[in-house]
Amino acid sequence: MSENSFVGALQLQDHPHPNMTYLDISNNNMNGQIPKYICLIFPNLNSLRMAMNGFTGCIPSCLGNISSLSVLDLSKNQLSTVKLEQLTTILFLKLSNNNLGGQIPISVLNSSTLEYLYLGGNNFWGQISDFPLYGWNMWTVLDLSNNQFSGMFPRWSVNSTELEALDLSKNHFKGPIPIDFCQLDQLEYLDLSENNLSGYIPSCFSPQHLTHIHLSKNRLSGRLTYRFFNSSSLVSMDLRDNSFTGSIPNWIGNHSSLSFLLLRANHFDGELPVQLCLLEQLSILDVSQNQLSGPLPSCLGNLTFKKSSEKAFAFWVEFQSGFTEKAYYERMGAPLVNIIYSLETFSTFNFTVEEAIEFTTKNMYYGYKGKILSYMSGIDLSNNNFVGAIPQEFGNLSEILSLNLSHNNLTGFIPTTFSNLKQIESLDLSYNDLNGVIPPQLAEITTLEVFSVAHNNLSGKTPERKFQFGTFDESCYEGNPFLCGPPLQNNCSEEAVPSQPVHNDDQGDDGFIDMEFFYISFGVCYTVVMMTIAAVLYINPYWRRRWLYFIEDCIDTCYYFVVASFRKFSDFRR
Repeated sequence: MSENSFVGALQLQDHPHPNMTYLDISNNNMNGQIPKYICLIFPNLNSLRMAMNGFTGCIPSCLGNISSLSVLDLSKNQLSTVKLEQLTTILFLKLSNNNLGGQIPISVLNSSTLEYLYLGGNNFWGQISDFPLYGWNMWTVLDLSNNQFSGMFPRWSVNSTELEALDLSKNHFKGPIPIDFCQLDQLEYLDLSENNLSGYIPSCFSPQHLTHIHLSKNRLSGRLTYRFFNSSSLVSMDLRDNSFTGSIPNWIGNHSSLSFLLLRANHFDGELPVQLCLLEQLSILDVSQNQLSGPLPSCLGNLTFKKSSEKAFAFWVEFQSGFTEKAYYERMGAPLVNIIYSLETFSTFNFTVEEAIEFTTKNMYYGYKGKILSYMSGIDLSNNNFVGAIPQEFGNLSEILSLNLSHNNLTGFIPTTFSNLKQIESLDLSYNDLNGVIPPQLAEITTLEVFSVAHNNLSGKTPERKFQFGTFDESCYEGNPFLCGPPLQNNCSEEAVPSQPVHNDDQGDDGFIDMEFFYISFGVCYTVVMMTIAAVLYINPYWRRRWLYFIEDCIDTCYYFVVASFRKFSDFRR
């Protein structure tokens, strides 16, 4: 009965239903408290799912005593108290996004059957180092995110190597990442973001199956060197807002499945590795607010920004929920040969975790999650020290939605090939040293919502005010004293602002004189001419006499000119 519009309190009949094994009323509008006698009505439940409703109050303690219950999902309600005295057979427990508080019940921590535990989005508190580690070697998924936990990470035991997903984000943990994390060989998903972690990432930490790593908004430092070198299955690598130093490793280009590379607000330096151009699955690249330098790799224009629904999901859970189809039919007393339908969906439980990424575009910091994320693409290279011209190959990024090159030291012209960015919604080239005119072809882009070339050395007329360019105000062009035309106050005139030809990217530098080459060529030619004249005068006596006569005539002419000028000057004074 999930995903309907049922409302009101959950009302149960007053007699038991021992044959009911699977009950799903999630994603409705039900409210009130969960009846305390629910265990008497459904004593043989195997799976109970009541998520995404408005249930309040206490979680009935008897749910932990049902010997057949393996799946319990009460997430996204308004429950405030949990009194599960014991967890007999529960494999999957999801209580996330409620109003639960206090310390985690001992029954949960001591459970010998729990493999999937979700407690995120509550108000639990305490120090994990104080928790008993009896069940930690059993968990496959552990989610304690968005709570009030504090203190240091626990010293993980050798037996805690079965973890595939660990989410401890948005808490108050501090200190370094324990070296014991190197023992988590099966880890696929790790999120430790938004804590107070510091120090280096252990050099031995590089799980082979790791697909998503989130360490953003901490105080981690040091060089990456070979961290995550063996994690060749990486899809997301989010290290934003830390204090990492050194260059961006070249080996990142070997991770062919990498789709989201977020290194914003660190202290990375050096040039941007050209190996990034090998990332065929790349959708979002954010290296803004670092100290990167050098030219922009032109090969970035080869990125295709492939869309894939697989990028939307961070983790997939699938397991058998404790009873087989055959056992179910035998318990019902019906011969298998007479059953014409299958209940396989009841014996298999599927659960997906959507990937979430934060990225700046349109001058705003947005969060992208799930299916929407699979359609997002962007490059942010802003707030660095990049120099040189913008490669014309960037015009090949026809599928890109956001491109930010602002706050660098870029020079040269705006490539006319930018008119090929038919999908772009945000283009920011502000705070550079770009010159020349704004290519009028850009006015043909109808998808732009944010555009800025402010604070450059651009000149000439602004693009025609049509399509999206009719919506851009003066702030998009400010800081360019030689720009004119609406929406600026400077009016264009032929006398004041001579028309300038639009730079043709295909000509390269052919229209300019290399002064160093000019000086060298002039010196060589001058030397050759003088040596030729000297050789001719030395060999031929006739030309030598003629040259002397020519020099004498020049001297006589100059003398006559000087004397005549002096006489005229004397007459003028008298």
